[in-house]
Amino acid sequence: MIWLNFLHLYQPANADEKTIREATEKSYWRLVRALEEHPKIKFTFNIAGCLVARWFELGYFDLIKRIKCLVKKGQLEITGSAAYHPILPLISEEETIRQIKENEEILKKYFGVKPRGFFFPEMASDERTLKLVKKLGYEWAVLDELAINNLVGTRNDKNKVFIDQKSGLKIIFRSRQFSNGYVPDIILHNIKHITHNTIIISANDGELYGLRHEDPTGEFEKLLDEKNLETETISEFIALAEKPEKINLCASSWESTEAELKRGEPFALWHSKKNKIQMKLWNFADLAYEALEKNNKDKNYDWARWHLVRGLASCTFWWASGKDFKAIFGPVAWNPDEIERYMSELLRAIRSLQNKKTLPLKIKAEKLYAEIRFLIWQKHWQKRWKNTIQIYK
Repeated sequence: MIWLNFLHLYQPANADEKTIREATEKSYWRLVRALEEHPKIKFTFNIAGCLVARWFELGYFDLIKRIKCLVKKGQLEITGSAAYHPILPLISEEETIRQIKENEEILKKYFGVKPRGFFFPEMASDERTLKLVKKLGYEWAVLDELAINNLVGTRNDKNKVFIDQKSGLKIIFRSRQFSNGYVPDIILHNIKHITHNTIIISANDGELYGLRHEDPTGEFEKLLDEKNLETETISEFIALAEKPEKINLCASSWESTEAELKRGEPFALWHSKKNKIQMKLWNFADLAYEALEKNNKDKNYDWARWHLVRGLASCTFWWASGKDFKAIFGPVAWNPDEIERYMSELLRAIRSLQNKKTLPLKIKAEKLYAEIRFLIWQKHWQKRWKNTIQIYK
């Protein structure tokens, strides 16, 4: 059995210290220690640049050092990505390039790496972003299995290397069977039916290993001790693969459903036409981005961008979706305070501009912010009221 384990480590740039420390102590340290204690095990990580910067800020120097050591030993491969975790198909090409390059600078500074592979935040990609990532020098990407175009590709024998006909990127696909849950439990539960030649490709958030799922019996470590378990980094797997099969890809994410793809909404979790609040949030994000682009010589431009990139993070729109993630150890994606936290960053980006000519724009932004805030809390309290009535009935 060959296990390609891809893990995504991310905390928002504006997350509070407690949140970052909790994820780091419960999950990230556990993953690093597991690799150190099992020198034959190899994983591939995406570590968001904004998280690395916060680690340094919070004094996790030893963690950074030990990750760098694992990279040098060849046990750990790190991919490229966008520094502040935006949904790339939903932002401009210019902003995408900025964030990818900033992420590269962070990884080079702290880990001394130039990644070969790429992780699209939330595995959200489309034809434009796939071509752009290839143009920026990346060789491969990991995507969800639903990204295989039904009309051209095949979903049989997905556990191999493919090549996207339009971008030229080599692609491997994560298995939903093994990824939509706690992977060690799923593998160990099916271990008797897994043959020696079986290839398992899983991809999850790193927080699953301790923060979201406590694993009191240490199934993760038990799996790493399995005699028949082999692991490879994704680059190693691709290098040893036969000639890749050419396929076409469709726009998708790792949260996409078949129904969403059929109705042409591949990123519905963050951008649903039926979600009035999300649509207003995207209008607000566009307003902030365009304001900074038109005032890129402003004395406070850098400070304004500091806020902007935090407001463009996928979390801004995720928390407004209302989707229930309890089945995969996550919360219900609805939290007015969190939406306000990220929306406030977009407002502060506009407020930061010094140019007096931006005063009408600032007033427009304040009005839109107030409108969205009202919609958020109106929905929240109406929902709570309905639930209260149902309880008393």
